[in-house]
Amino acid sequence: MEHFQSAYQEEKDRLDRTLRDIDSQLKALKSIPVYTGHDFTEQVLEAGRESHRQQLERSIREPYFGRLDFEEQGKEAQPLYIGKVGVGDQDGGKPVVIDWRAPVASLFYSFTGGDSASYDAPEGLIEGLVYLKRNIVIRKGILERVVDTYNKDSEGPAVSDEFLVYRLGENKDNRLRDIVSTIQAEQDLIIRAARNTALIIQGVAGSGKTTVALHRLAFLLYQYKDQIKAERMVIFAPNHMFIDYISEVLPELGVGDIQQSTFGDWAARVLRLDQAPADGSETLARWFDAGDLREGAWNDSDLPGRFKGAVAFKSILESYLTRVESGCVPDTDFEPWDGARLSRNTIIDWFDGEYKHYPVARRKERVLARIHRWVEMELKKSPSAAALKERKKKAQQREKAYAKKWPELEAVALYKSMFQSAFAAKGQPSGENDADAEILSIPKPILIGTNAYLKKGILKEEDLAALLYLHSRVHELDSKLTFDHVVIDEAQDFSPLQVAVLDRFVKGHSFTILGDLSQGIHYYKGVRSWEEMQALFAPEETAYFALTRSYRSTMEIIDFANEILKRGVETDLLAVPVFRSGEPVRLKPAAGDGRLTAISDALRQVMTGSHRTVALLTRTMEEAEHLHAYLNEAGTTANLIGGDQRQYAGGISVLPVYLSKGLEFDAVIVTDVDREHYGPKDARLLYVGCTRALHELWLMHGNELPDYVPDPVDLSVTGE
Repeated sequence: MEHFQSAYQEEKDRLDRTLRDIDSQLKALKSIPVYTGHDFTEQVLEAGRESHRQQLERSIREPYFGRLDFEEQGKEAQPLYIGKVGVGDQDGGKPVVIDWRAPVASLFYSFTGGDSASYDAPEGLIEGLVYLKRNIVIRKGILERVVDTYNKDSEGPAVSDEFLVYRLGENKDNRLRDIVSTIQAEQDLIIRAARNTALIIQGVAGSGKTTVALHRLAFLLYQYKDQIKAERMVIFAPNHMFIDYISEVLPELGVGDIQQSTFGDWAARVLRLDQAPADGSETLARWFDAGDLREGAWNDSDLPGRFKGAVAFKSILESYLTRVESGCVPDTDFEPWDGARLSRNTIIDWFDGEYKHYPVARRKERVLARIHRWVEMELKKSPSAAALKERKKKAQQREKAYAKKWPELEAVALYKSMFQSAFAAKGQPSGENDADAEILSIPKPILIGTNAYLKKGILKEEDLAALLYLHSRVHELDSKLTFDHVVIDEAQDFSPLQVAVLDRFVKGHSFTILGDLSQGIHYYKGVRSWEEMQALFAPEETAYFALTRSYRSTMEIIDFANEILKRGVETDLLAVPVFRSGEPVRLKPAAGDGRLTAISDALRQVMTGSHRTVALLTRTMEEAEHLHAYLNEAGTTANLIGGDQRQYAGGISVLPVYLSKGLEFDAVIVTDVDREHYGPKDARLLYVGCTRALHELWLMHGNELPDYVPDPVDLSVTGE
C-alpha cells in the first residue's frame, strides 16, 4: 500500500507538471491570430499551428497512458511517458510525451520481463534495460489509476494481465474504442509490419483484429508520412452500420480523411452504377439476405458467388477480352465518301502497333480520333466548296456508322456480351466453337441464371469483382481511384477475385486482410482457407499472422462458444480467453405461446445490471421485426437494426444474428436456439451470435437444442 501511495503521488505530481506545460503551449498558440490571407507560406505555417493546437487539445484530456523507465546502453536510465500524441517541451527540444507509434514506444508493448530489451530504430537495433513499466489511467485530466506491470526492483512477476482485465471489464457504449493503452505484443507486431506487404490475419472472435487494423493505419501514416496520404487509404467494412461503429477510433488517434466504404458501394462508384438511368437498366440489385440462406442448399460448383469469385473466373474474363480485342477493328475498310479509302490494314497497324501499349478502350478512342483527323486532312483536298460540303456531310454520317461497328467496351456491356456468347455457344454442337472453350466452362445453372437477370438490366453483388476486373483492364485507371493501403475487414466473406481486383488499385500489394474462418457464414461466396488469399501474392509479398487470444468475452462465454465450434464445425481455430471470469451462460426455454414473454422476461433480468448495450439476436430479419414490435408495444424502447442501417445507437438492439458480425455488446440474448432455426450447418452462425457478448450471454431455446450446443450441466452453463 505504501508503494502504491508513493507511486500515485509521484504520477500525480508529474501529471500536474505535464498539464501545466501543455496548457502553457496551448495558450501561446491560441494567442497567435489565425491567418486567413492568401500567402501560401503563411497558409502552410497556419496549417501547422492548427494541427499543433488540435494535438495539444487532445493531449490535455489524456496526455499519456504509460510509463517506461529505459536505460539505453551507454546512457542513463530515464522515464519515457507514452501517449496518443507526441508532445515536446516549451523549447521544442526534450519530449514530454512520446507518440505511441515512435520506435522506442514499441518497448512498452513488446517488453514483458527479462534481463534486456531492444527495439528497431532508423539507426539500427537499440538495446538496453527496462526498470519499470507502468500503466496509467487519466480521464479528463484526472489521474484515476496507476498499475505497475513490471518493476525490476520487485521480486514479484510481471502482472500485465491485471490492467488488461481491468480495461476489458469496462462496459461498452455504441462505438468501438482505441486500444492504445492495452496493445499486446502480438498485436503490435502486426501494427508495425512493413508497408508493402499483404498481411493476412486470422483472428478469433474478440482478438481485436479490427482495432489492430485501424491502429495499423495510424502507424503507417506516422511511419511513412512522406509516402502515403490518409485520403488514399481505405477500409472496406461489411456494412454501413459497422462503418459507423468504428468511426471514432481513427479520430481518437488523431487520424482523419481515411476512406471507409463497403465493397459494393465502392464498386458501384467506380463503375458508375450509382448513376444508373431512371429506366432501371444497369441497376445494382440488393444482394442476398445472407443470413436466411441455409448452407448445403447448393452444390459448391453451382454456387454463383464461389464460381464468379474464384481466380479461375479471371481466366475466363481474360480469354473473352482477348477475343474482343482481336476482333475490335471492323472487318472492312473505311470510306468517308466515294473515292476516299482508309484501308483496314492501316487501321489495324494503328490499333495493334502504335497504340498497343494503351488499354483497349483507350486504343479504340485513339484510333477513332486518328481516323477523324485523317478525314479532316482528306477534306482539305476537296476541289470545291460544294464538294467540301457534300463530303463533310457524308463523312459525319459514315464516321458515326463506322464507330458503331466497334464493340462496346464498357464493363457491363462486355459482361453481358460474354454471357450471351456463352449461352449461344452452349447450344452449338461440340467442336464448332473452339474460341469459346473458356466461356463454355461456365456451369450451365450459373450461365442460365446470370443471362436471365442480365437481360433485365440487373446486376448482383457476385458480379462486381468481374465487372471491376473488366473495367480495370479496358480503361486507364484514374489515379484518384488508386490507394496507398487497403484494409479488408471480415475478409473471410471476400472472394479471391475481389482481392485480386483490388490489387490492381493499390500500390505495392499494401494490404491488411483480416477475418476469422470460424465466422465464415457467407459460405456461398467466401473463402474456405487463407491459402486462397495467400496464393494471390508472391511468398515475399505476403505475411500471415494468427491471433488466438480473445479479449472480448469472459472465460465462460469463450468456453461455451468454443464447444459449439468443436462439436459443430470440428475446427482447431479456437479462442484462448483472457483470465476474466463472469456470469455463467444461461440456457432458458422460450417456445410456443410463451416464447415472446420468456424473451421479454430475460431482457428485463439482464437490464437489472449495469449493462449499457444489450442485443437480442434473431435468426431472420422478419423475426427481428416481429420481436421489435412486441417489445415496443410492451413499453420497452429498442432499436431495430436492418441491412440498410447506417448508424448503431447503442442501448437495446434487435437484429438478425448475421448482421451482428464485428459488433460487441455488454449482454446478448440469442433467440430461437433450436434445430429448426440452427441446423447442422449453422454452428458458425450461432458461434458468431454467442461471441458478440462481453459479459453476459443468454440462449432462449425451443423444444430441441441443436446437437452442437453444450449440455447445461457443462462449462458453467445454467439451465432450468
